Amino acid sequence: MENNTSLQQQLLEAGVHFGHLKKKWNPKMLPYIFAEKKGIHIIDLNKTVEGLQETAAALKSIAKSGKKIMFVATKKQAKEIVAEAAKRVNMPYVTERWLGGMLTNFATIRKSVKKMQSIEKMLADGTFDNITKKERLTLSRDKDKMEKVLGGIAQLARVPAALFIVDISHEHIALAEAKRLGISTFGMVDTNSDPTKVDFAIPANDDATKSIAIIVSYIAAAIAEGLAERAVEKTDDVEEEEADNKIRKFELEGGDERGERGRRPGGPGGQRGPGGPGGGPGRGGNNRPGGGGGRSGGSGNRPGGGGGRSGGNRPGGGGGFRPSGAGRPGPSR
Repeated sequence: MENNTSLQQQLLEAGVHFGHLKKKWNPKMLPYIFAEKKGIHIIDLNKTVEGLQETAAALKSIAKSGKKIMFVATKKQAKEIVAEAAKRVNMPYVTERWLGGMLTNFATIRKSVKKMQSIEKMLADGTFDNITKKERLTLSRDKDKMEKVLGGIAQLARVPAALFIVDISHEHIALAEAKRLGISTFGMVDTNSDPTKVDFAIPANDDATKSIAIIVSYIAAAIAEGLAERAVEKTDDVEEEEADNKIRKFELEGGDERGERGRRPGGPGGQRGPGGPGGGPGRGGNNRPGGGGGRSGGSGNRPGGGGGRSGGNRPGGGGGFRPSGAGRPGPSR
């Protein structure tokens, strides 16, 4: 509440509450008029504060989403104020003359901007030294003329998401183009204007320099906050992505280590048990003693020796043994 009171005091000192003569009023401004004094309407500053805060919150949200907001003010007393505020928050602006079709015929406007930028490039790389003096003078004049009108939108690659207008009656062409394209509109509305023509109206004196300055400064500060919050969110997203990449990398490295561990030679479970009396060592599993198994060759007699396997903790069965007498006679040499 104290903030609103201090803001109201600042608006009062800046003369935001002074409207136009009673005979010039627009009846649709009736809800925003506080009283009449000496034939002049007085704007209700409570309504001004409400409209200003709603507009600031909406523009802050648009700026936070990364979209562009165009400032439009071609009135003499508002040009410098609006241009400085727009430059401060890196937003496009129009303060000289609104070219017809600047929004509805944006592709053609972009061609003019590219032409202006190509002339600037020629100046920078020394191409101007290779042309005649008359051509150089003509190009310089064209560049100055285009920069005066299009300099504020040189970095605008697409149609803006919103328009902030000072004096919607004076900038009726810009307002009509924005409405046609469905662009959100915000504006300072005096007692001689129709507040229903804009999406967000700020009832205020749009003729006094101090009044325009305090409103535009408040709006620019809100946009700057939105841009700052966007920058913080981007930083957080980058940090989270880096952390995720580190975790993923760690998991992949851990998987490789586990794979290497699985390829290493086995422990005691894969060792060979001692051989039986008949020959080579038998193979035992975990907790399985190896059974002896091997063949011994006699002279003509083959004792059969087989090593039995044991499962679990069962000892392996002994191999059968056939005595030499029971053997089959071998060939006589």
